Amino acid sequence: MALRKIRVQGDPILNKKCRPVEVMTPKIQELIDDMFDTMYEEMGVGLAAPQVGVLKRIVVIDTDGSPRAYINPEILETSGEQTGDEGCLSVPGMAGQVTRPDWVKVKALDENMEEFILEGTDLLARAICHELDHLDGKLYTDLVEGDLHSTNAEYEEEEE
Repeated sequence: MALRKIRVQGDPILNKKCRPVEVMTPKIQELIDDMFDTMYEEMGVGLAAPQVGVLKRIVVIDTDGSPRAYINPEILETSGEQTGDEGCLSVPGMAGQVTRPDWVKVKALDENMEEFILEGTDLLARAICHELDHLDGKLYTDLVEGDLHSTNAEYEEEEE
């Protein structure tokens, strides 16, 4: 397992649509393991394969100590809405207000290539929507209501 370099906004790979995973290989499993390591190292709650330079439909999410890989994920249903601050490891030091569904139902494959269906609310719903957007070349900055703001407290103190 290793840390991978996170691509940042402006890198063209972040605007490309990812390809489905057809079969689990040792290389794909290594990618998933590396994605978890990278996400935890950067203190994120989710990470999509294109953020580490791989155009595969894979995301990893851990909002509550229950890490899960989602291979070829697809949102089946959504309801409600929540508006809150959202950030992204590919847009370091910045955040903005984004409205997302408050509940999502997602279908995906696990690391054994077995299908599962999961329902998520609150932060998990937000993370699923955010990460799946990456698989279609979209960043949360396309959805921000208003302006982005710095999440760096030290920088904000200097501004005042």
